[in-house]
Amino acid sequence: MTMMVRDVMTSPAITVLSTCTVRQAIRLLYDNEITAAPVVDADGRLAGVVSELDLLRGEFEPDPRASLMPVLAHHEPPPRTVADVMTREVITVTETTDATTAIDLMVAKRIKSLPVRRADRVVGILSRRDLMAMLARPDEELREAIMVALHEQYPFGPSWQVSVRDGIATLSGKSNPYADGIADVIARTVPGVVRVKHRRQP
Repeated sequence: MTMMVRDVMTSPAITVLSTCTVRQAIRLLYDNEITAAPVVDADGRLAGVVSELDLLRGEFEPDPRASLMPVLAHHEPPPRTVADVMTREVITVTETTDATTAIDLMVAKRIKSLPVRRADRVVGILSRRDLMAMLARPDEELREAIMVALHEQYPFGPSWQVSVRDGIATLSGKSNPYADGIADVIARTVPGVVRVKHRRQP
């Protein structure tokens, strides 16, 4: 499967202002069912990233019912704004980063999502769920997408019969190595297609 981050990312990304309170950010992540969000400053520039764990830290006091020992009260107030708890060193990708490179970053750094940036602006976010959704596309949906892509990008090429099974696309048609090569590249750019095969007819 060959594709860039822009082919699968979620755009626009849900972002959090660095001046938001922790509780406002918690509600934003909870309401949108996301585990992290890029943090932007007042000018919309990327300032960091905040996760569920960042936001939960310091929000709970020990419950005295859970221990026989007296619980000492905290003298310092809990963090008040996202800027107080966010991670400032952010791992990002661009729209033209290869999707496999992004996956390698997620695995190596053990993170669930990557902000997608253009210069110092956030233009999207790539999450594990985005990648899973791409791979979960039904075969019939992939077949239709390949046929549309071939028609739009290679309107004067030969006609192929297209079938897809478990993400593997098979293009059947009269043998034409040059045209098949072009069709192969086009089909591989459809998100969710893992491999392309050719069944050439005499």
